[in-house]
Amino acid sequence: MNVIGIAQIPRISMKKFIVTTTIYPPSLATRKFAQMDGWQLVVVGDKKTPHKEYRNLNCIYLSPEDQEQICKDLSDAIGWGCIMRRNVGFVYAYRQGADIVATVDDDNIPYDNWGKNVYVGKSIKADLWESENGYFDPLSVTNRPDLWHRGYPIEHIPTKNNVLYKGKIERKVLIQADLWDGDPDIDAMCRLSKKPCVKYNIKAPFTSDQISPFNSQNTFLHRTVLPYYMVLPHVGRMDDIWGSYIIQKQFPKSLIFNEATVYQDRNEQDLITNLEKEVIGYRNSLSFIEGNYKIPQATQTAYNEYLKCFESSK
Repeated sequence: MNVIGIAQIPRISMKKFIVTTTIYPPSLATRKFAQMDGWQLVVVGDKKTPHKEYRNLNCIYLSPEDQEQICKDLSDAIGWGCIMRRNVGFVYAYRQGADIVATVDDDNIPYDNWGKNVYVGKSIKADLWESENGYFDPLSVTNRPDLWHRGYPIEHIPTKNNVLYKGKIERKVLIQADLWDGDPDIDAMCRLSKKPCVKYNIKAPFTSDQISPFNSQNTFLHRTVLPYYMVLPHVGRMDDIWGSYIIQKQFPKSLIFNEATVYQDRNEQDLITNLEKEVIGYRNSLSFIEGNYKIPQATQTAYNEYLKCFESSK
C-alpha cells in the first residue's frame, strides 16, 4: 500500500480547519464537509479506516503512520480504535496555523447554514441564562427541555429546568457549540427512554456564567483554547464532556451555544453499551467538576503528552 508520509502533506494557507475521525467510508456528512468553502477538512484515520477512499477525497488524510510522525508519544498514550484519535488532528491543525478548528462527527450532516454564523474570536451579545442549581444544561432553554445533555451531573437533573433569563450580555467567544437536530448525542438514559428525533427552535446565541457540558460533534474552538481542549481517552463516553469542563475552568465565560447547524443521522450503535460507558459520568461528573475526582493515570499521561505537543509547536 502506498502510504503518504507526513512530510508529503503540503503546508496549507487556510486558517479554518474541520477535524474529524472515522473508521467508516466517506459519509454524506464527510463529503459535504470536504466541499465546505473556506474550510479545510482533516480526517484522522484509524487502523480500520479505508485509507484509499480518504486519499481520494478532498481532504487532508492523516493515516496511522502520519499520526505517529506527528506525535508518537501522544499516539501511544491514546491507543487505537477510538474517537480520541482526533486529538492528533487538533495538533496538526494548530501546527498549520489554524485560527479556528471545528470538531465534527462523521454522522452529522451539515445544513446550508453550517459555518455561516461562527462568532469565535469575536465579541457579541448573547442571551444569558442562570440555573438555580448552579449547573447549566443548554437543552433546558430549548423546545426540548425534557432532554438533557450527555455528561450533565445526574444529581441535578430534577431541577435543571429551573432557569432564569438574565438579559443580554457581551461575550468574547472562544468556544461555540452549535446544536444538532435529528438523533442527537444526548444522555444515554434519556435516549433509551425517549428515543427522540429533534428539531431545535434556537435561532440566536445563548450562554451562561455557570459551567455547562458541550461535546465534540459540532463545536468551534479558537486557536487560543485548542491546546487546553482534549477529547480525553480512557474515561468512557465522558471523553469530550470532561474535556469541556476542563477548558471552561481555564477559560471561564468564553462559551456560547448556537442554533442547530447539523442533522445527526446516527451511525448504528449499541445503546446499552453507550449507557455502560456513561456510568463513569453518572458516578463522577459532579465530583470531576468540583475537583474531587482523580482521573485515571492513563488519562493523565495522555493529557500531559497532548500539552507537550503544543508546547513544542510554539
